[in-house]
Amino acid sequence: APLEIAPSVQSTDQQRKSSQASKQKIIILLDQARLETVKNRKGLFELLNCDDHRDLCKKKLKRDPKEFRPDIAHQELLALIDSPLNKSGSLQVYFRTNKNVLVEVNPSIRIPRTYKRFSGLMVQLLHKMKIKAGNTSTTLMKVIKGPFSQHLPPGARVYGMSCQGTLYSPNGLATALIPDEQTSDSPPVVFVIGAMAAGHITVEDHPYIEKMISVSEYPLSGAAAISRILGGIENQWGI
Repeated sequence: APLEIAPSVQSTDQQRKSSQASKQKIIILLDQARLETVKNRKGLFELLNCDDHRDLCKKKLKRDPKEFRPDIAHQELLALIDSPLNKSGSLQVYFRTNKNVLVEVNPSIRIPRTYKRFSGLMVQLLHKMKIKAGNTSTTLMKVIKGPFSQHLPPGARVYGMSCQGTLYSPNGLATALIPDEQTSDSPPVVFVIGAMAAGHITVEDHPYIEKMISVSEYPLSGAAAISRILGGIENQWGI
């Protein structure tokens, strides 16, 4: 089935707000997403994953199958695109694969609910370089030229997520790092969040990161960390 655009929902309060100064967006980069294609026995391409391609990972690629977790990117994209912050037009999402493919995501996309459909969508994206909505000519995802730093707005403040970073509560994070008002004159805020099974976001990979932060004393899944971060920002901005 063709991919659809999510119906736009605007409360009267949001309509009033959006008619004011242009809104600032939070920018999020999901980094090191394990999205690689492999040809199956039928000659069709699939997303390489630890469940369906365990032997291939071990024998042919000589890699640990546990590394190949494209479902992490799926869960994180669902958490981002389904959030009230995104639905209010206040979020811009990018993701970068472990093969250094950088993708821009249209906020109006509706991420497929099931992993199987998501997998098919990613294979299409990686081979055709873009995905359009089935019912219009709107581009919902497209591969863009890297590096990510050239897509950062001037003066952007960039923070990396790591369980070893400075610990904030969700509301404390919003108070410390996010402007009180959603106006366009304060510097944009960018979060770099890992989409890999193991490892950390590092300043070596992203020299523009000014601080590493954490939102829990416990190790969280990427999707759970995203929900905490966005919840704090939504609270701050009254979304």
